[in-house]
Amino acid sequence: MVHKESNLKLVVAGLLLGILMAAMDNTIVATAMGTIVADLGGFDKFVWVTGAYMVAVMAGMPIYGKLSDMYGRKRFFIFGLVVFLLGSMLCGLAQSMEQLIAFRAIQGIGGGALMPIAFTIVFDIFPPEKRGKMTGLLGAVFGTSSVLGPLLGAFITDAISWHWVFYINVPIGAASFYLIYRYYSETLEHREQKIDWWGAITLVVAVVSLMFALELGGKAYAWDSTPIVALFTIFTVFFIVFFAVEQKATEPIISFWMFKRRLFATSQILGFLYGSTFIILAVFIPIFVQAVYGGSATSAGMILTPMMLGSVAGSMVGGIFQTKTTFRNLMIVSVIAYFTGMYLLSGITPDTTRLMLTLFMILVGFGMGFSFSLLPTATINGMEFRHRGSANSTNAFLRSLGMTIGVTIFGALQNRVFYEKLSENLQGQGEAAEGTFSSIDPQKVFQPEERSKIPADILEGITASVSDSIAAVFTYALIPIAISAVVILLMGNERVKISAKEKIKSE
Repeated sequence: MVHKESNLKLVVAGLLLGILMAAMDNTIVATAMGTIVADLGGFDKFVWVTGAYMVAVMAGMPIYGKLSDMYGRKRFFIFGLVVFLLGSMLCGLAQSMEQLIAFRAIQGIGGGALMPIAFTIVFDIFPPEKRGKMTGLLGAVFGTSSVLGPLLGAFITDAISWHWVFYINVPIGAASFYLIYRYYSETLEHREQKIDWWGAITLVVAVVSLMFALELGGKAYAWDSTPIVALFTIFTVFFIVFFAVEQKATEPIISFWMFKRRLFATSQILGFLYGSTFIILAVFIPIFVQAVYGGSATSAGMILTPMMLGSVAGSMVGGIFQTKTTFRNLMIVSVIAYFTGMYLLSGITPDTTRLMLTLFMILVGFGMGFSFSLLPTATINGMEFRHRGSANSTNAFLRSLGMTIGVTIFGALQNRVFYEKLSENLQGQGEAAEGTFSSIDPQKVFQPEERSKIPADILEGITASVSDSIAAVFTYALIPIAISAVVILLMGNERVKISAKEKIKSE
């Protein structure tokens, strides 16, 4: 495909707007979450506002990647935009936490097409020598959107209403739609392939069953209850069937032959592990600020900003230096910063100053940012054109799977630790204190006017419990980050590759 220079810039602008919107969505919602919980209730369900979105995103990614390889990137990117915008408008109209969760799932169905296809289009239209800078730019936009998300979400929530954190997607998405529809053209050699629908269905059923088992276990049902055991059984059976189906499929949803490449395999594992830990920062830091510090949504947005600024710096450094050294060397820098930042966050308490929390966030963001530009590049490195969509969607899928499982497992851990700590913190205050707490809804700690009505000793017990539970989550997160360090050492010494065809084309 050939684009005029002016058209190329407009196509890139359209893609970046799509990435901006999709990447901004989670953080803009995260900063409004305290206010949403205060309005709609459902404190015990709030993690599913993110979880439902991620499950839907994850389910669509492998299918979109395969379809874009077969029939072109443009039509499926536009389809994703339309569905995402429909879901955004419905989210703004939600009247209950259950409705919001359902509408977020619709958003996710569209969102599954945006990030992986946008990245693949950039690889298609740019020559090899420009890809390092472009991946750095994509990662920087991802980080910048995550900076803009908290600030914009906080401002909209405090100045207008939380409903508008979803409506803001409409003008951005409309501009992206126009630019891609009008200026992006592609010449395709259609290849007749079969869509691996059985693989897609069995994978989605397996993962959704796992999500519900982890979310409901220990809360709505005991871990050894019939519903939870049944859900785990369904997950196991369908995952085994999925694996068997993929071995025989002509065009599998996930091409296992790619995992024979060391760099590809390690990049997928890292995408999963980084995704599982990244999401808890976006979800729990705003909750900590509002519940423990007693801050507004604006305060939550401001405190999340340093992490995102750090991620922009990390992404740009990774993008600039990826052609100068090995992927492994850069990821070593990444994991050291990431582990150190998360370790410092695992020690936060109500007495932690905002300055120290800000410094911790910058460090953890810098380490995390490398993965935004390096892992997609490492995934596609050396892949033929006709496999890029599938390869990149596999990486995006596994990152999203990590985020989905991460937010569910860590959310369940936070909930369990919170109530354990709450019982401990109120136990020494006598039956009167426990009786007073029984009439208080924990979500009131997110509302400044209601917070002031809570007795000081009870409020102290609640905030200490929230703080301890979130610090515990960050402590548990050190385990997957430590595993990431081992995986990075196994990446090998590969650098950015340029195929013979691409060399001729660039010359």
